[in-house]
Amino acid sequence: MQYQGVLTKMQTELGNPIQYYLIFEGDFIHVNQLLDKKVDIKFERYQCLACGQNKKIFRQGYCYDDFYNQPQVGDWVMRPELSTAHLDIEDRDLEFEKKAQLQPHIVYLANSSNVKVGVTRKSQVPTRWIDQGAHEAIELVEVPNRYLAGITEVALKDHVADKTNWRTMLKNEIVDQDLVAYKSKLKDFIPDEVKEYFIDNGKETELHFPVLRYPDKLKSLNLEKTPEYAGVLKGIKGQYLIFEDNTVFNVRNNEGYVVSITIT
Repeated sequence: MQYQGVLTKMQTELGNPIQYYLIFEGDFIHVNQLLDKKVDIKFERYQCLACGQNKKIFRQGYCYDDFYNQPQVGDWVMRPELSTAHLDIEDRDLEFEKKAQLQPHIVYLANSSNVKVGVTRKSQVPTRWIDQGAHEAIELVEVPNRYLAGITEVALKDHVADKTNWRTMLKNEIVDQDLVAYKSKLKDFIPDEVKEYFIDNGKETELHFPVLRYPDKLKSLNLEKTPEYAGVLKGIKGQYLIFEDNTVFNVRNNEGYVVSITIT
């Protein structure tokens, strides 16, 4: 079977295990069904997610020009504390920013390689945790806008990590942690204006990924250096495909790349 399309991050459904889908313009692949099958990935060209042109992808699926003018990749996306829509101040497109920023957001703890703090829109729970490859997570606060979530994350960064070690996550070298206890310890460090939004109850969410075998070494597939690769799929975790020869492929990092995928 052969498919062709522009890569975007895999869509997911919560289940045991989590279900993964690659969505193309006129077709889709249920990636779980490819486990233990040979998958050939061939890079064809670029297709910027904004302008649609065959221009080299700069970051996050966008060509250089669009990365610096599209509202969905403003600085406030990676740094929520820079959000200004609640002040009626525009960054790139105030209407877009109000829709994205002025909605309920969750500050959470997740454990993928270590316990880390993060921010996501409430509508993206548990998708955000799945994309990070977290095997457990818990909500800390639910706030009405992205700015409040951002300043909470900044305040907690001094006391807990805010990054995932992707190598540790993919090797599954993980330690189960008591996230309820972590949450209790961090409560005192939440900014005063956010304390009223603390979630007193709530339990850990456990996530189970479709992995037949975890790699012991890691080789990251770069489509620009290796435009065609074939291997037997052994697992899916976070936004990574894990192959039998220890090659791992980060689908999200290759958004905007048009590929042909052949399954045998």
